[in-house]
Amino acid sequence: MWRSKVEELVEQYKEITAKMAQPEIASNIALLREYSKTLSEIEPLVKEYEALREKEARLREDRELLKEEKDPELRLLLEEEIEELEKEIRESEEKIKILLLPRDPRDEKNTLIEIRAGTGGEEAALFAADLLRMYTRFAERQGFKVEVMSASPTELGGFKEVIVAIEGKGAYSKFKYESGVHRVQRIPVTEAGGRIHTSTATVAVLPEADEVDVEIKPEDLRIDVYRSSGPGGQSVNTTDSAVRITHLPTGIVVTCQDEKSQHKNKAKAMRILRARILDLERRRQKEEIDRERKSQIGSGERSERIRTYNFPQNRVTDHRINLTLYRLEDVLEGDLEEIVEALAAEERSRMLEKVG
Repeated sequence: MWRSKVEELVEQYKEITAKMAQPEIASNIALLREYSKTLSEIEPLVKEYEALREKEARLREDRELLKEEKDPELRLLLEEEIEELEKEIRESEEKIKILLLPRDPRDEKNTLIEIRAGTGGEEAALFAADLLRMYTRFAERQGFKVEVMSASPTELGGFKEVIVAIEGKGAYSKFKYESGVHRVQRIPVTEAGGRIHTSTATVAVLPEADEVDVEIKPEDLRIDVYRSSGPGGQSVNTTDSAVRITHLPTGIVVTCQDEKSQHKNKAKAMRILRARILDLERRRQKEEIDRERKSQIGSGERSERIRTYNFPQNRVTDHRINLTLYRLEDVLEGDLEEIVEALAAEERSRMLEKVG
């Protein structure tokens, strides 16, 4: 089944390559850009398929030679080469199937991460701050830019809520598996008796929406401005720089007060609003298409407990794939690569079952 699909793409690759050599196409910048983009997406698959065909041809030749060869030593060499070629062919087929998998068009986008303290009071707020640090460190390891969009800090250094933008090619693909409920088990700094407490924080990961992705009509917005305040309600600004935007059709409310400029706060709030509206629409479509499915890796279900961070055992467990690592400190310092790749591999495995 997959071979016929690959053959179609190979023919498409050849056709586009031939068209790009035509003078009228070479002078059309927009069309040339579109063709170049298509070729760059198909080329890895075409190259891998060419390599597969070469290996299959060599395998056929070796099998024919083995039928006629009488010398024991040469037969042994041929058998070893056949075994190696069969292994390489299986690996090439697996690579091709992976390359055939549909790509999430959102993967290349920037992303917004919303972290909120859950159950556990001040300890949950401190855990939210730990998650913010973890994601910031992970983003920096990927070469991404991190910008705090909105924050509601607590007096002990935690966060009731914090929203950050992660900017860089492929940012969403690296963070999309983090949506859900994160649980921490440790002795809180506020606990005098030394008892282990369980607290939670929720994480929502949204692909940042471009203006062309979401149409927001000015008449659908109610914009309120007010004076920003710090922890405990203390005033931190003497002007009406804080902004609250309400999207009337959906009821989504976004507030931003971190910047001293009302204009900057409004711009940040609009970025968050676009992402939330896009996420809402995506989830509505998903429910309509596939209502019976209750859970899926990367689905962004907010109620799903996805991971536990156990300090006494120096353990991190991702419950979706039963992965346990005993290096909690490294993970909280941003070493998330192993977890992210394991989640991505699990998703690929499920999708490969459909490719056949």
